[in-house]
Amino acid sequence: MLFAAACTSTGTTAPAPTTESHPPSGPVPAGLERFYGQSLTWADCAPYATSEDARSAFQAKDIQCARLTVPLDYAKPAGDTITLGLLRHKATDAGARIGSLVVNPGGPGASGMVAAAGLVKPATSTGLAKRFDLVGFDPRGIGASQPAIHCLTDGERDADRADDSETDGSPQGVLKQEAQEKDFAAKCAQRTEDGTGMLANVGTRDVVKDLDVLRSVLGDEKLTYLGYSYGTRIGSAYAEAFTKNVRAMILDGAVDPEQDAVESLVAQGQGFGTAFTQFAKWCTAQQDCALGQDADAAVKVFQNLVQPLIDFPVPVGDGRKLSYEDATTGVIQALYQQSLWDPLNSGLNELKQQRGSTLEKLADVYNERDSDGKYGTTQDAFTAIRCVDDPRVTDPNVILKAQEQYVKVAPFLDDGRPASAARDACAFWPVPNTSQPHVPNVEGLAKTLVISTTNDPATPYQAGVNLAKGLKGALLTFEGTQHTVFLQGVKCVDQAGTDYLVDGTVPPEGTRCSGQ
Repeated sequence: MLFAAACTSTGTTAPAPTTESHPPSGPVPAGLERFYGQSLTWADCAPYATSEDARSAFQAKDIQCARLTVPLDYAKPAGDTITLGLLRHKATDAGARIGSLVVNPGGPGASGMVAAAGLVKPATSTGLAKRFDLVGFDPRGIGASQPAIHCLTDGERDADRADDSETDGSPQGVLKQEAQEKDFAAKCAQRTEDGTGMLANVGTRDVVKDLDVLRSVLGDEKLTYLGYSYGTRIGSAYAEAFTKNVRAMILDGAVDPEQDAVESLVAQGQGFGTAFTQFAKWCTAQQDCALGQDADAAVKVFQNLVQPLIDFPVPVGDGRKLSYEDATTGVIQALYQQSLWDPLNSGLNELKQQRGSTLEKLADVYNERDSDGKYGTTQDAFTAIRCVDDPRVTDPNVILKAQEQYVKVAPFLDDGRPASAARDACAFWPVPNTSQPHVPNVEGLAKTLVISTTNDPATPYQAGVNLAKGLKGALLTFEGTQHTVFLQGVKCVDQAGTDYLVDGTVPPEGTRCSGQ
């Protein structure tokens, strides 16, 4: 492991920090020369860890971390600056090195540093680690980047998760929900350093400009990029803003570039509804299935199991209780990948015995709550970014219709109460949106590769089809039930993606992969 001049927990002395400089690479927008040509000091990653997950991930071998300085507001490059956390694993074969492979795991709000650290091992097994420096960045306001978006305290987040009033669609319930959402928006502005100035500049519009600064500072004339989930939106937005600066781009688990916030919500609901159906088919074939042995009745059995939590939450220890919200959040977390179906079934069987620890732990993972009760930045950042990436939705009729459509396509999430027309925090956001859905204009873009999974619960398959069409790129289909797939051990997908990143070869049209 590379650490700053200090001793690691194992007593190993780490090498001293190293400073690297490159002249600006590629075109430099006017007024940004000092950012595009800045030096980076690579050192121990431990000081960059802001969560339990990060502390664990940053134990990976041979990684280094640094800070990148960028303008808070690109319209005022001489004004205030912020910093982004970076993590790098250098290419293991210097003679065969192609450049940097920059990674973003999505969210929005997830840490690219943690993601890159976790990809070192699979990238090594595929040979990518020989050819590329693997680089992850925490987008502005997220994780190790400073300042971080901050809205709720740990205690307030716990209280919010325990409160099931959002299931109340009555007029009084709507008023209460909207008051809470308005309060949340105000706290984000009050508690985030630089307040509305920061919130106005955390969207994808600004992240792609940071990404181009990073490309130059890493010494790459063109960007090689791997984006998962919301990271595909960063990728497609970068492709539009800096078309000529793209070398290669894998976008896995695509966000549909044309869908608005309402359409995206309903499409995602359909994805989770399909994933629950697949889980139910698997579960009801097991002797110990908590949902019984009839797949057609699984939704009703599930509703009967979780809906009582609205009025009677189950104690899970340390003064906490499993709420309806946390139970369904835990289920959603488990639907992201089939490897969590066994724990999900165990958690549902526990709930039948009035125990909720497994579902609560799954919900904690989703919410990035560590064993000490500390929360990461993901959930606050998720809302802040979403609120400036899409036009706000304020029409109660539109909201009500969306909620009704959602439970139709994801009936397991029907709480049995009338749908709520309450506006969310974005309706009360203190700054306007800076982006909106559209098909990107990418004339002259290098060939991109979009990977889409047939039963992806979070980013439905058709979104990948649409993104590949919008970017005039290649589409690789994976037949499975999980969210994203590249570098997760599926040989067919990993080989196709590796070949593309190394030499630009895209798989033949219509290529489909399955299994491991």
